[in-house]
Amino acid sequence: MERTSRLNTLDNSTQGWINGFIGVVIFSGSLPATRLAVMQFDPVFLTMIRATLAAALGLCLLWLFKEKRPARTQWAPLAIVALGVVIGFPLLTALALQYVTSAHSIVFIGLLPLATAVFGVLRGGEQPRPVFWLFSSLGSLLVMGYAVAQGLSAAPAGDVLMLLAVLVCGLGYAEGAKLSRSLGGWQVICWALVVSLPVVAPLSLILAPATLTGISLPAWLSLGYVSLFSMLIGFVFWYRGLAQGGIAAVGQLQLLQPFFGLALAAGLLHEQVSLGMLLVTVAVIGCVVGAKRFSR
Repeated sequence: MERTSRLNTLDNSTQGWINGFIGVVIFSGSLPATRLAVMQFDPVFLTMIRATLAAALGLCLLWLFKEKRPARTQWAPLAIVALGVVIGFPLLTALALQYVTSAHSIVFIGLLPLATAVFGVLRGGEQPRPVFWLFSSLGSLLVMGYAVAQGLSAAPAGDVLMLLAVLVCGLGYAEGAKLSRSLGGWQVICWALVVSLPVVAPLSLILAPATLTGISLPAWLSLGYVSLFSMLIGFVFWYRGLAQGGIAAVGQLQLLQPFFGLALAAGLLHEQVSLGMLLVTVAVIGCVVGAKRFSR
């Protein structure tokens, strides 16, 4: 009986890491796609319209599966999720990408695991082992050390905006993962999008450009990607993974996101990916392995 329980726990944890990995792969295209989109769309409009489109799809899913409305106590956490991942992170990163390249911004994503783990302890009640914090902190320090070596003063506004984005996103991830345990992974992001709809839909209309002529196909495709994949589908896997495998533990997979993101930035945007970026990415992968081993 005890062995069966351990096997079930192991299987659940493994599924969590698989779902989390799929979510990270999907999220890896977010910053390069946002970078393409903000070249032709206002960043605030982009944030509002992507949330509006995703919310419309979320409403359809909730209606199709006849989901019950969240309990009264779940609305406040849903509002935190909406502020963190529906509005806060997309808006702050879109603004940051006016000052820095997507390759540069992606490096800051290496701080997300530490932020997510901290909020996982504060909001989710998790208690990773002390060695876990060593690996998580080391991975974050490697990322920040690289950023400092590249010169934060070159674009201080972009760097500050990315740091703020990481903080609000970590809170949104932890809050959403905690809520997923009772509400369900895809339901959390759909209801969070619904919560944001009264704000983002009117602003989308107010901030809409006077004309859409001249918008290139890559910009439209980027808008579609961040609306469908970054804002909805990615979270279906991500929140499920965090709930199954643990917020702090599975959150460390975000250290792999720069690796995938840098590859996309180089392949799609032809941005320069330096040897230093690759070395930092390889180093933080090692930190993911160590953090996973000592996460429980």
